[in-house]
Amino acid sequence: MTLSMWMTLAVILLPLTLVTLGRWRVDVAALLMISALGLAQYFGLGILGKPHTPTDAILAISGFSQPVITTLIGLFILTQTLTANGMMQWVGLQITRLGGNAETRLIFLFTTSAALLSLLMNNVAVGALLLPGAMQVARRANLPPSKLLLPIAFGTALGGMATYFTTSNIVLSNLLINSAPPQTGLTFQDFFPIGGLIALAGIAYLTLFGRRLLPNRQPGPEQLLARRSSAELENFYALGERLWEGRIAPNSPLAGQSLQHSRIGELLGIVVVAIWRKQQAIFNPEAAETMQPGDMLLMVGNQQRIQQLSQWGIELGREKETVSLSRFDVCLVEIILAPHSDYEGKTIKTMNFRRNYGFTAVALLRRGRSYRTDVGILPLEPGDALLMIGPPARLRDLRANPDIISLEPEPPTPTVPRKRAIFSALLLLAAVAASLMGLPAYLAILAAASLALLLGLLPMQEAYRAIEWQVIFFVAGMSAASLAMVNTGLAALAAQIAVRLLAGSGPLGLASAVFLLSAGLTQFMGSQATAFVIGPIAISAAIHLGAAPQAIALAAAIGCSASFLTPTSHPVNLIMMNPGSYRFGDFARVGLGLMALTFLTLLAGLILFWHL
Repeated sequence: MTLSMWMTLAVILLPLTLVTLGRWRVDVAALLMISALGLAQYFGLGILGKPHTPTDAILAISGFSQPVITTLIGLFILTQTLTANGMMQWVGLQITRLGGNAETRLIFLFTTSAALLSLLMNNVAVGALLLPGAMQVARRANLPPSKLLLPIAFGTALGGMATYFTTSNIVLSNLLINSAPPQTGLTFQDFFPIGGLIALAGIAYLTLFGRRLLPNRQPGPEQLLARRSSAELENFYALGERLWEGRIAPNSPLAGQSLQHSRIGELLGIVVVAIWRKQQAIFNPEAAETMQPGDMLLMVGNQQRIQQLSQWGIELGREKETVSLSRFDVCLVEIILAPHSDYEGKTIKTMNFRRNYGFTAVALLRRGRSYRTDVGILPLEPGDALLMIGPPARLRDLRANPDIISLEPEPPTPTVPRKRAIFSALLLLAAVAASLMGLPAYLAILAAASLALLLGLLPMQEAYRAIEWQVIFFVAGMSAASLAMVNTGLAALAAQIAVRLLAGSGPLGLASAVFLLSAGLTQFMGSQATAFVIGPIAISAAIHLGAAPQAIALAAAIGCSASFLTPTSHPVNLIMMNPGSYRFGDFARVGLGLMALTFLTLLAGLILFWHL
């Protein structure tokens, strides 16, 4: 191996190892790879281009101009357009209405729905959208959520195998186009026949056999993802125990002060959730709201802190009848942190959550314990559930936040006319149809996303929030790494070794090895990183062996989507793990059979459709 090969290997493996161990963010790793490869080329190593050509260092950032980047950005925008306009909420409601109480039927419906939606949408978005509905159905049908959530996660993976519009599939198609010599990329028509067969077989397996392997495990008290009524939420968080009333006395020093200047929340950790002023009720008052003599405050806090307010001229008391927030025109919402949320380690106060979203945190549940005082200054941890209060009109802003999953007490109803929801769906379907008729997918998706923005179906600020920038940077960085593997000959060397090891096994043997290696790495590295690591080697090996590179790349793509054995193999699995009370081994127990079935169906499809 040459110095350039060793350098390329180190630049790829070191960041990916640290990402796998959770030490680095994927976007930081990608930026490091881009910088290191660019600098190595600039100083003459010949990693991205010819040696001693510093001008080729610009190839380090060429990944940002690849069609895969444009396609992903457009898909993120279109997916959010569907969500923001109520289309996906409507789909979720139809599933819950059709499900009834039959376990087998519910597993079939949720698995099939997840697979169908993943044909056109980002898998994580599908999982997050179906999760609340599945929890509600499980609660009403008296089923453990563990019976429904794993089928949803596996359903999104099965659907991702049958479409072009999955990140790893788009990446591998792009790698084919940029290979040496260049190859024809993959299309929707290439993925759908084999991926569709695998999806049908997988749905049948989960419905008929896999359901017997699903754990029968009730969620712990910290997993509060079932949609409860507002009154149930108050009871679960024991909010009534900390709900107090206080009247501002005429001589109170707080009279004439705003809530912010009074520092009630800052000094005592108390939340003022409402102010009664004569015949007017002000719910979730702004920090600038001025307190007046005679105002009645409704507050959440512990008794010791509340009693200190008597020294500030507040007459404390409670009604004989328990005060309940749920009977007023306010919205109680449960939220949990999304996987890899930027909110981890931060506090509600430092994030200005109330100012940005209009909702105030009144309670926090962590490992079975409810915190109802100083909620705003507690650093958030994975698995935390927060009870928020705010105006129903701001729910849309809350749902659009990619760092949280919001679980409204009632199924959300679209806040826009049905025509907008239908038009949003038609835009995405038109983009898919155009790509099937020969228009490059990146142009079709970009045009549809642009139309969505021009027609006002999605505000530009919300579009920026919808784009998963970590994915964009990671794909761009790994594109540069893939180029380095090809240019230095590292991919060809690995391919030659693979061909020698698989001597006599033929193209089908190569496809089998590529699938098994891709599926194995995906369980720990994730699909995107695996696609970039395995893709160049698999394509080069196919070219050396004289096999169809597209068929071998397809096998690698199917392997990258086979996230069946570990919770870390895909973010959707992580989303489902805590709500379903799953253990690490539950994924392998259900997923091993599904993995074997996927492998056998893939081989049959390659023989049938690609004549390997």
